[in-house]
Amino acid sequence: MATTIGVRSDFSAVKVAIHRKLIQRMDMDHVVQVGREGVRKEVAEIVEKLAAEENTPMTFQERERLSLEVLDEVFGLGPLEPLLHDHTISDILVNTHNSVYIERNGLLERTPIQFRDDAHLMSIIDRIISAVGRRVDESSPMVDARLQDGSRVNAIIPPLAIDGPILSIRRFGRDPLTADELMQNHTLTAPMLEMLRGCVYGRMNCLISGGTGAGKTTLLNVLSSFISNRERIITVEDAAELQLHQEHVVRLETRPPNVEGKGAIRQRQLVINCLRMRPDRIVVGEVRGDEALDMLQAMNTGHDGSLTTIHANSPRDALTRLETMVAMANLNIPESAIRRQVASALDLIIQVSRMSDGSRKITNISEVVGMEGEIVTMQDIFEFRKTGIGEKGEVLGEFLPTGIRPRLSERLLAAGIRLPVGMFDRPGSY
Repeated sequence: MATTIGVRSDFSAVKVAIHRKLIQRMDMDHVVQVGREGVRKEVAEIVEKLAAEENTPMTFQERERLSLEVLDEVFGLGPLEPLLHDHTISDILVNTHNSVYIERNGLLERTPIQFRDDAHLMSIIDRIISAVGRRVDESSPMVDARLQDGSRVNAIIPPLAIDGPILSIRRFGRDPLTADELMQNHTLTAPMLEMLRGCVYGRMNCLISGGTGAGKTTLLNVLSSFISNRERIITVEDAAELQLHQEHVVRLETRPPNVEGKGAIRQRQLVINCLRMRPDRIVVGEVRGDEALDMLQAMNTGHDGSLTTIHANSPRDALTRLETMVAMANLNIPESAIRRQVASALDLIIQVSRMSDGSRKITNISEVVGMEGEIVTMQDIFEFRKTGIGEKGEVLGEFLPTGIRPRLSERLLAAGIRLPVGMFDRPGSY
């Protein structure tokens, strides 16, 4: 990567000067038409001449690096380009113009990458959001956007960001993880995967719960891959992230308000609309507001086999958050009625967590059983029991069945899905 090449202290100043002169000398309309590869040689020649004019002796490596950075400034996202080409990076976090972090394998690390100043960072932010018809300024200092590769972008600028513009990019792999790769990564075990696959085949309504960056969308992608090609799948997302490969997929995405603050299309409107589109399966990327009511009603009115995710730290917290979201619809539904609807709609809650070593694990697979008085009752089918931390900081523990055979196994059997009798037995039980 370009960031690993050592440079002299005057390199940045030389780059700025040469970049400014390069823009003046080149026909930018011609550059845009020809494209990056078409002008690479032309840029290299001009850089060599300008370096001589600046009376700054440069090595071949430095000239090559300078050409690449200038091309990145013209065609890409400047200093961030090397990071965008590194597919092991899941998050790029620009805290200020001189502080850039990345997340790789679940762990944060600081990079040597810097922008010249706040103005340089703002120009990159403007380039990102203008491509999708958005704007960011003092009157609208927060913005969400998406890069061409599907990466999700959030920017927030002063006066809300005290120390300068802040940019966050959530990246998604070109090839989403498969079920086998989740097992190789010790996210779950073969019996857990077999149960989840059976629940998707058998059209159980599943809710994936977890914190930020826990791997909810990755798991949702895997579970969605078990849906038959013969079914019509409609996805509803706030920002399109899912990568489904079935033949019959319809993707819907919310729309933010325009510069006048009008024209927004929210998730609830899309969920209501997709019910009129003859879906076999509804997959909601994440429930985060009053669309939870319509999602539950869909699950309760024949649209079984629905999948969605929610931000929560435990299966019980997920139920509480769902109740709160339904209340946001302001329909004055009694709390007991909301809980009965939740208990009737949901079959399974899958809790996924990011561990201290950066690994992701399914910590609970819980079945929603029904109501007991005014409480929604659940039972854990599988759990991850943490036992400690290894010498290298790795999380130690084991996945265990709780010994409880889920009630939904009878419904799965009726759908032609037979789960092995012993897969739910607790080790050492008789």
